[in-house]
Amino acid sequence: MAVDVESIIQSIKDGDQDGVQTQLKEYNTEYAECFFFNVEEKERRKFRRNKVREYVPDSDSDLDSDESEDPDLILRRRLAAALIWFIRTQLQPGVLTVCLRSLRILTRDRQALAPLVTDTALLTLARYGGLSSHPLPLDEDREVELYTYINRVDVSAARAPSQAYPAGCPGNTHAAAPCSRAFSPLHDAGAEPGRSADGLRADGPEACGCARLARGKRDGGKERGEEEEEEEEEGEDDREVWRKEAMKALCNVVYNSQKAQERASTLRLLSGLSERLKRGNQAPEPPSGQFYDLRLLFLLTALRAELRAQLQKERGVSLLTAALEQSLEVQWGEGYEVLRDPATPPVSKEVSQRVMEMLKTLFNITYNTRRQEPNEEEAALYRRLAAVLRHCLLLCCDGEERTEELQGHTVNVLSALPLQCLDVLLSVHLSGSSHEWEGVNMDCVHALLLFMQKRLDRGHKLKEKLTPVLNLLTESCRAHRETRHYLKQQILPPLRDVSSRPEQGPTVRGRLVRLMTHVDTDVKHCSAELLFVLCKENVSRFVKYTGYGNAAGLLAARGLLRGAGGPGAGGPPGGQYSSGSDSDTEEYREARGRINPVTGRVEEAQPDPMEGMTEEEKEEEACKLINLFNRLSRDNIIQPMGVTADGRLAPLGGELRDCRLGEERESEDESEEEVD
Repeated sequence: MAVDVESIIQSIKDGDQDGVQTQLKEYNTEYAECFFFNVEEKERRKFRRNKVREYVPDSDSDLDSDESEDPDLILRRRLAAALIWFIRTQLQPGVLTVCLRSLRILTRDRQALAPLVTDTALLTLARYGGLSSHPLPLDEDREVELYTYINRVDVSAARAPSQAYPAGCPGNTHAAAPCSRAFSPLHDAGAEPGRSADGLRADGPEACGCARLARGKRDGGKERGEEEEEEEEEGEDDREVWRKEAMKALCNVVYNSQKAQERASTLRLLSGLSERLKRGNQAPEPPSGQFYDLRLLFLLTALRAELRAQLQKERGVSLLTAALEQSLEVQWGEGYEVLRDPATPPVSKEVSQRVMEMLKTLFNITYNTRRQEPNEEEAALYRRLAAVLRHCLLLCCDGEERTEELQGHTVNVLSALPLQCLDVLLSVHLSGSSHEWEGVNMDCVHALLLFMQKRLDRGHKLKEKLTPVLNLLTESCRAHRETRHYLKQQILPPLRDVSSRPEQGPTVRGRLVRLMTHVDTDVKHCSAELLFVLCKENVSRFVKYTGYGNAAGLLAARGLLRGAGGPGAGGPPGGQYSSGSDSDTEEYREARGRINPVTGRVEEAQPDPMEGMTEEEKEEEACKLINLFNRLSRDNIIQPMGVTADGRLAPLGGELRDCRLGEERESEDESEEEVD
């Protein structure tokens, strides 16, 4: 049977804590896994009107504009407003817990968020989450609006102090003295013992004269000291539950509401998160519930550009790097080398979740640093981060999917760091189990190669999943010859079998060549760029391994269709390539003369289609073909193209024609000079 929401709201207005607790428990149980409250109502309306609703009101709509909306939605908004009003009063711990859980469930419905995007609601949740020590705004108009929304008609209660607000508590805006105990559950684990997050004394309910309902009777045989210790332990557990529920609700509100994002920026919630992260880094181990702090930090930096800049200015990279080291229990060796113990158990789910949130936030604030030239201090910081990321890349998590997910976020951050700071990925001592090439430790490069192969096997969301690792490997090959040599051996080994097309087969080379003609431009470009760099950006070698048909796209973009240019021509500078030539196998040398350069394989001899035709018949067929092309060109079905002198494609009727005329004139002048 559905829970009577109107009855819950009435119990809240009456201050019946026991009734509220009982009814909210039923409500939370019924809607524990519900994310879309009004789907059925929308379907019924859609059926009645025989059309699909084209506009869904945003969660930030005006409070008074919902008269014609779903009555259940109106009740949920009223319940949200009532709960925000209720949790600002002195409540029993169990009642406060179920209230916060109900708020967290309500925040899943983006259309019910209107009462929760006000400064009062956001600051209330922030203080229960331990993020804000600012006093709640004592704006009577806001209070009247909240009361009006709960009651819908009767606003008389808004003008008089409510019995639910004891004198001196922040819920009573008419009180003369503010109460430091009103938010007693908000004590921060990193704050000074005996003090709340805002530094005020909060030794107990009596500190401000606020009465709290008595707990149940305890065993009379226990000593007073034991009872106080148990109460303190229970209080700490309750505060942790409240903090987690408030942070979950705050994450939902920020994620679902643009207005909440703007207000969160104005209320400087990011500063509270930074302070909590800093205090957590100073503790012996990460504080409980840190995941939700990190999730909110990620959401704020992902959704608000000014908050990304703010966190970067507040030394966010250093804070998050330290948090990574703490969560992963990093042990440093010489220089920028993280020591690894093969006997270390897999990373637990809880730790990996925290680490991934840190990595996502790090990417948000570093994604544009690759284009910048870091100073000495920044370079040292990024190298330290790169060393920790190398450790993340080689970690094993509890579950293969979680390991791959962690590696994916690690690759994203690595691809955002300045390229010159990634030398620490190779500057690691060799061990007995290391992958070695030319005396350099290739464990990290090998892990990136395996990760790329997994993403190739997945074959979905290639732009989001595959292009970061392709770009990272490409830039690493340009900067470090050892990396390029190792990957060249793994991806483009010496050619032996040239009987099949380059894009055929299950090899890494075959799959990358297939992507060179992918419909997504970014995927096509990134795969071709990696193979081109592995070929030292040499056109003939690139065509040899991929075929001219597959290579034409990149060559046209680079202006290399005529085969001109050397390493780095038409592309990013800085490639470190040796002058050595590519060694051919005996099998390739024997078949080289029979390889079709367009397909990249040995083709069977085809019969001559003009065999047996006279010259007049050949000329007639050629005229038919020209007329056909002209007709298609006039109807704008095709546009004939050609290659200009600088190796780029151009329409035959424009730039190319002028270029050809110029070449013909030059050849005529040369002929005349030879005759003279």
